Amino acid sequence: MLLPLDMRDWLPDDHMVHFILDVVEAADTSGFSINQRGTGSKQYPPSMLLALLVYCYCTGRFSSRVIEEASYYDVAVRYLCADTHPDHDTICTFRRVNRKAFEQFFVHVLEVAAQSGVLKKVGTVSVDGTKIRANASKHSAVSYSHAQEMLKQLESEVLALTEQAEQCDGSQQQDCAFNLPEEISRRKERKARIQKAMDVIESRHAEKLKEQKQEYQRKLAAREAKRAAGKKPRGPEPKPPSEEVPRKDQYHFTDAESRIMKAGTGKHFEQCYNAQAAVEVESMLIVSNHLGACPNDKLERLPSLDAALANAFIVKDVLADTGYYSENNTNGCEARQIEPYIAVGKQSHGILIETILGTATAALLPEKATPKERMAHKLKSPEAAALYALRKQTVEPAFGIIKHAMRFRQFLMRGKVNVTGEWNLVCTAYNLKRTFNLIKAQAATALSRDMAPNA
Repeated sequence: MLLPLDMRDWLPDDHMVHFILDVVEAADTSGFSINQRGTGSKQYPPSMLLALLVYCYCTGRFSSRVIEEASYYDVAVRYLCADTHPDHDTICTFRRVNRKAFEQFFVHVLEVAAQSGVLKKVGTVSVDGTKIRANASKHSAVSYSHAQEMLKQLESEVLALTEQAEQCDGSQQQDCAFNLPEEISRRKERKARIQKAMDVIESRHAEKLKEQKQEYQRKLAAREAKRAAGKKPRGPEPKPPSEEVPRKDQYHFTDAESRIMKAGTGKHFEQCYNAQAAVEVESMLIVSNHLGACPNDKLERLPSLDAALANAFIVKDVLADTGYYSENNTNGCEARQIEPYIAVGKQSHGILIETILGTATAALLPEKATPKERMAHKLKSPEAAALYALRKQTVEPAFGIIKHAMRFRQFLMRGKVNVTGEWNLVCTAYNLKRTFNLIKAQAATALSRDMAPNA
């Protein structure tokens, strides 16, 4: 103990922290910003803060205060920080202002995986989403109908208090039990917040209504085309979308861009974001990630594929559940020269008795089948069924590892821009951890192969 300590002796040679340091050292960190204002705050290398954040995310520590505390008692974190102790404000600011640089580092990690031979740059991806709670309580939201009622109530209260304030003037001012100007101002501020909430809800409905009208016109045109061809359209006539704002549409005061969504088993609701990921089926590495505020997955399919292409990954086939099916998604995949395998309904589990007995016959595809019927027919082929079966064993385990092994179940930041950066950092940490384990397994396999002849 009289000699200087070398903290490298405290960690085994195959510890994950060494791998993370090597990956960060090979990355271009010139895009990361640090405190350069000369305010007297301590300066830390961006590579050190990057490695610190990524390692702590890998080990399930996301709060900047928890990370600061770990720099005192966790040997691996002390080794990363060279026995310094960045404060929580420095860590939080570094995470918040370097969103674009973290996106570049995500691509760098994929390049490391490809160079290590654990990731192919061309392949099949499985796309899915998971609901992750926002840093906001669902009880801080207001529905459109309740906002209307509150607005009327506040208007009447302001009017009553204004009349009372006019009576309490001159010598009568001392008889007023409350500070009426403050009470009036407080209600006016609350009225402005309620009015803003109603304006946002109405603008969201207008955007949704525009899409619904386009879909309505498309359905009408399809039915008219059938009539022109001498065929009778099936089903009831489509109804035009309602111009009225739904009473249950909500606005959240704490995080306005989050939404109320079904969570868990779908039996309860939480204030959430819809976190999306495209996972390569062989390596189970996330090749693209983004965030949506819509509970429905239909609008998230093509952005995932475009993000994967931007990350230099070429998608040949894409697998997705029925929540992603739409003609627009199917056509969009084909336009990108990607073969889509999207379920159009609930998939049966297990093996049919006809398949076991060898009596199963392939159903004939109608001559003028709809796109939905063609997709359902394609998924019934043995090759497509085997490929689609990879979906649930790739993307679902990735989300399971993130939520249960890494213990990431709620965002710490607020606002879609900040939360998108946080989700990207989580996916980066997952990829680093997964790549480390794949390389380790690859080395163990090679070692056992080399030792086999000697045995």
